[in-house]
Amino acid sequence: MKRKTIKLLRQSLKITGASKIFGSYTIAFFIIAVLLFLIDPGISTLQDALWYCFAAASTIGFGDVAAASLAGRILTLVLSVFSLIVIAVLTALITNFFMEAARARVNESMQEFLDDLEHLPDLSKEELAALSEKVKKYHVN
Repeated sequence: MKRKTIKLLRQSLKITGASKIFGSYTIAFFIIAVLLFLIDPGISTLQDALWYCFAAASTIGFGDVAAASLAGRILTLVLSVFSLIVIAVLTALITNFFMEAARARVNESMQEFLDDLEHLPDLSKEELAALSEKVKKYHVN
């Protein structure tokens, strides 16, 4: 990835606090999987507990493994709600990233335009014509 893209992604993660949310979610996911393995009779292995958590978190719900106890169902509810929040944050993060990238391109383009205007007497006829076309396009939009 380009350096600017990585910087923009880090900035988006920092501004939104998404890295903390994703970290908390990962920890909660594994803790809930372990708890389900320990307390729910319908889940017999840790691998099944992880698979069940994945199915619940992704809202796929295959049904091959199911929580049988009330505590297991409550943990599934907590994981499902947390998963929905994380999906919403991820969607917002992606939107923010692309909006910031577009804003950066506009700012960069505007900076080039202003630089051309500052050096107007130094521009050739071709550069002046190109600048004139940019102004006409901007004015139309």
